Amino acid sequence: MNNQLLFERSTGNLGPNVFARLQTTKLLSSFRSSPRFRFDGGERAAAIAGASSDPLTGPVSLWAHQSGVNALALDRFDGRILISGGSDATIKLWDLEACGNPTPSHTYRPIASIPRAPAPASAPAPAAAADSPSPSAGSSSRGHRFGITHLSFYPFDSAAFLSSSFDQTLKLWSTETATPSGSFNLGAKVYTHAVSPIASHLLVACGTQHPAVRLVDLRSAAAVQSLVSPGQVGGSAGTTLAVAWSPVHEHVLASGSVDGAVRIWDVRRSNGLVGLLDQEDSLGLLHPGRGRGPATVDTGSISPGMVEVQGRGIRASARAHNGPVNGLTWTDDGAYVVSAGHDRRIRVWDAATGANTLASFGPAVRNSHVGSLTMFVSPVGLTPPKKELLFFPNETEILVMDLHEGTTVSRLRGMGPAVAAVRAQSGGERTIKNRLTSIVWRGAGGGGSSSGTVMGGTNAAGGIYSGHLDGQIRAWLPQLEGLDEEDGDDSSEKATAVLAKKRKVLDDAFRSLMGRQITFT
Repeated sequence: MNNQLLFERSTGNLGPNVFARLQTTKLLSSFRSSPRFRFDGGERAAAIAGASSDPLTGPVSLWAHQSGVNALALDRFDGRILISGGSDATIKLWDLEACGNPTPSHTYRPIASIPRAPAPASAPAPAAAADSPSPSAGSSSRGHRFGITHLSFYPFDSAAFLSSSFDQTLKLWSTETATPSGSFNLGAKVYTHAVSPIASHLLVACGTQHPAVRLVDLRSAAAVQSLVSPGQVGGSAGTTLAVAWSPVHEHVLASGSVDGAVRIWDVRRSNGLVGLLDQEDSLGLLHPGRGRGPATVDTGSISPGMVEVQGRGIRASARAHNGPVNGLTWTDDGAYVVSAGHDRRIRVWDAATGANTLASFGPAVRNSHVGSLTMFVSPVGLTPPKKELLFFPNETEILVMDLHEGTTVSRLRGMGPAVAAVRAQSGGERTIKNRLTSIVWRGAGGGGSSSGTVMGGTNAAGGIYSGHLDGQIRAWLPQLEGLDEEDGDDSSEKATAVLAKKRKVLDDAFRSLMGRQITFT
């Protein structure tokens, strides 16, 4: 098959982009576990011998975070710096290019570590306003007090990253020095946050235990706005578990909450809400006969479907899922929104009209964690149009599925022990059920954005990294065809005989072409 593609490419029957997409599509469906890559955070061994055992690597003797990995983030420029956050409130930075050759085994060690902040020695001073950063340099110079909930890089420069925690704070850090540049107390547990990859306003959207979506301005060091739906009487929406900015419209934000609603916001408006996604609506807001005629408002920065919502009024009771929504992501071109909820459903929405595309992902989806769920779609350009793949953390496996048809392409398994011993806050250990907590994509641009058919960093053809409650960070790499595979086949007597037979047939055919008549029996 590969020889046929190379021949078609050399004769001009296949263009370079089509050829590249065929190859990258094959790589995307060939990811496999790579246990030769380990992450050693310097943690001490478990006190209970044999309490944790990985079927691929044997008894666990090293961890990235022995208390469990809660969150991961990868810089979107070089795909080089990986950040991990633990249940013990520690943050560690890893250099993925410390291993120049991806073929041999390698153990990564953190290039920097941010410890947990010590407990306050005395009664705390009167709390600052919830919309202002920590007032003292001493308080902002410490790490988090409780478990990390979400990590992300500053979108325009990998020299800074953000972290949120159960300690109700959002912190901004310097990647080079691993020191904080700012700390924001939001007055409620922060489950997730997001920064627009294209906007110049530098607003950080935070999903907290409070129903409102909080917007923190990194320029003014204050929480400048709270997005509250008109239908949220008395805070009926509950906790906000997922937020995601549009990759093409800098003022458009999507949020998912415990009430099963996915809300679309325009942060420039006074009330903010543009509309809600409705699982019963498969036609969309721009279906012929449903609109009110041409829109009369400015269409400069929002999609036609959202303009039509403003002209028709806002639906206040629509639900995207029959359970809490804890996962949201956009495709790179902003054409689709993907949501996941506790009803074990994944839904794909047309971002221009709000229509449910009715993609069915089957009964294999599992999603019950009360917290933000990270999933991503393969970058546009790696696959043919309408053939993007969704990578979904399915608790004990990674599902790779066709985004538009919902069919399962592959299931990445080998997540370690079902039950693991992790370090407790008291200093002892406790036994937990192991679960996949976070996944990140390492490709062209690292963070998932791509403008062409390229995948991988400088030392690998691409990769996925996953964090787990057993304290491990695991690597998943595409399987490349090369000389190693052929050499492995040559070592067997059967393969050698097959190759000898093929060489004889080719030699006889060559002699026949040169004028010597031969007969095949």
